[in-house]
Amino acid sequence: MTIASLQGVLKRYGSFVALDYIDLDIQKGEIIGLLGPNGAGKTTLIQTLTGMIPFEGGKVELFGQSKNPFSNMNKEKIGLVTQEITVFDELTAKENLHFFAGVYGLKGEERKKRVDQALKFVGLEDKGDKIPSKFSGGMKRRLNIACALTHQPKLLILDEPTVGIDPQSRNYILEAVKKLRDDGTTILYTTHYMEEVQAIASRVVIMDQGQIIKEGTVEELIRTVQHEEKVQIDVTDASKVPLKSLEAVSGVKKVVVTGNQLTIISAVGSGNLDRIISLVKEHAGVIGIQADKPNLEAVFLTLTGKQLRDKGEES
Repeated sequence: MTIASLQGVLKRYGSFVALDYIDLDIQKGEIIGLLGPNGAGKTTLIQTLTGMIPFEGGKVELFGQSKNPFSNMNKEKIGLVTQEITVFDELTAKENLHFFAGVYGLKGEERKKRVDQALKFVGLEDKGDKIPSKFSGGMKRRLNIACALTHQPKLLILDEPTVGIDPQSRNYILEAVKKLRDDGTTILYTTHYMEEVQAIASRVVIMDQGQIIKEGTVEELIRTVQHEEKVQIDVTDASKVPLKSLEAVSGVKKVVVTGNQLTIISAVGSGNLDRIISLVKEHAGVIGIQADKPNLEAVFLTLTGKQLRDKGEES
């Protein structure tokens, strides 16, 4: 059963095309991992899908409705967790949940029950009377998620819900997402952490420059680059390495520079590693070398020519 669908959706900001005739179907009970470099169009896609912004062309369908997809009835079936934490610091955790539950029309004992369930689900049942300003970053993120769960949405959209939090809270959130999936919730999940997608996604959608450039299961996507080898070389000064000379080495398909790390993608069996290392050493000091088997990060790098997360960005 299709929960949500974008069909040929076009979104422009002036001359800039943010969504370039996007087609995407979201099926009931799946977790879609939505990946893309900064500016790829992920947040615009979410805002279009939820009716937060208008679009110029195409069609959006929600819960089988295309004539009036953004009706209040449909919006009440969606939970949205934004990148920004949207809880009120001056209210207690319970008061925050009561507020958001009230927005969705929950009242009386039913609202109290849902609030208690949401707090327990994110592991904050003993923090209900505390104010979020006293919480850690991970606890705030979990409360932010709880606020989107009080009305038990059929479609939950999580836009980078684990930014800047500790590993324990990240693991808690990932386990909670899988449990929601097991309970029948459909989830759209964006992140800059490849390992999160590999851990939870039933399907991966990769965006770049406003387009969906590839989608499939993790295993299906990895199979597309099994004809390639990747080596990462950390150097003292990447700017001194002649990239055109590296690209001219037999078998080399792509060279990507991220800070002082060179990533060289070659065809399988090229046997060019010695030549690559020798060439790099002629121009810069080599700090470390790592040869990787194909993984989701290799897929992303091959398709976009970019790392999902910049080196030095908090992990």
